[in-house]
Amino acid sequence: MSPGSPNGPSPSPTPSSSPRVPTVDLRPWLSGDAGARGAIARTVDEALRSAGFLLVTGHGVDPDLRTRIRVAARGFFTLPAEVKQAYEAKVGGRGWLGPGAEANGYAEGTETPPDLKESLTFATHEPFEDPVVNAEWYAPNVWPSQVPELRPLCEEYLARMAELENHLLALLGDALGLEPDFFTRHMSHPTYGFNINWYPGREVIGEPEPGQFRIGPHTDFGTVTILDRQAGKGGLQVYTDEGGWEDAPFDPDALTINIGDLMARWTGDRWRSGRHRVLPPPADVPAEELMSLVYFGECTPGTRVESVPAPVGRVAYEPVDSHVYLRQKLDSITVG
Repeated sequence: MSPGSPNGPSPSPTPSSSPRVPTVDLRPWLSGDAGARGAIARTVDEALRSAGFLLVTGHGVDPDLRTRIRVAARGFFTLPAEVKQAYEAKVGGRGWLGPGAEANGYAEGTETPPDLKESLTFATHEPFEDPVVNAEWYAPNVWPSQVPELRPLCEEYLARMAELENHLLALLGDALGLEPDFFTRHMSHPTYGFNINWYPGREVIGEPEPGQFRIGPHTDFGTVTILDRQAGKGGLQVYTDEGGWEDAPFDPDALTINIGDLMARWTGDRWRSGRHRVLPPPADVPAEELMSLVYFGECTPGTRVESVPAPVGRVAYEPVDSHVYLRQKLDSITVG
């Protein structure tokens, strides 16, 4: 259960990891010597080649901040539907995505029923200079008046995410043997997305249809995704060629990191865009309720994403405009 649930929070399971999805302590990367930094870069490279996922600790994001966001967001999600509809948005917009708005499986060509979730979505708070870019990618954030505490909490969280993303992107550049700003120089004015995903129990969503998930199988679309998740039977699974679908390892102190399609294209598929899904509420725990905080790292609009050639990667794709690609993917998962 998420914090604030009448049934109380779920007990935290024992922290876990796996060879394919390792846990990396960022503190030696941020302040260690060259040997320690090199060892972390090698671990990250290996993890992103296998599953496209890793867990990171030592990230400096206050767990109390994450808890307070969940409590505030739950106050919104449990409002009557007619109240929430005043904040309704389309996929890729700002506001509330209600039940049935998305079917993420369509992004990889899988026909699935709509995802069993609701979301609050926010993004950049700074408009762009180009009016055409501004019209497509900047819409002011919509903050629900019923939960005024949500805005300052989310703005603080997003500031922490921007700092962490820059550290991660510098680490990724080093892991490829490239200059530290190889990726960060394309992030001066990103259109990052931030979703608070609410996964209610079956008493809210009803009986799942065959093949229906809280989030259907897909890969993320952008560069780096930073996920703060809760453990549950109807939780996150990741896919690898070696193991197929597996429950994602969980550590309550860690954030889950995966790369998206644009980063995979940049590296010529040296790194995998982490395929994943979120299971429906389980039959044996039908009231299970989870909430995830998901930061989607994106580029500055108009960034040319071009595969790094051998020996680092390989030219696996034609160059693509980052936001032409993102728009196509967002449109593909929109229901209706």
